[in-house]
Amino acid sequence: MSGREGGKKKPLKAPKKESKVLDEDDRAFKQKQKEQQKALAEAAKKASQKGPLVTGGIKKSGKK
Repeated sequence: MSGREGGKKKPLKAPKKESKVLDEDDRAFKQKQKEQQKALAEAAKKASQKGPLVTGGIKKSGKK
């Protein structure tokens, strides 16, 4: 039993990804996605600043 046999095996190296050349349509699509993400983040921020949406409801008294 040698020291290399036991334990985890080393993972295989993943092949390098080829650098993708983006054309104008891809760039426009990515830009549009970034703008939508930014708008969504702003909307979430504004929504969190407001108070609770439901303030009414059944109020319970301490008496039984």
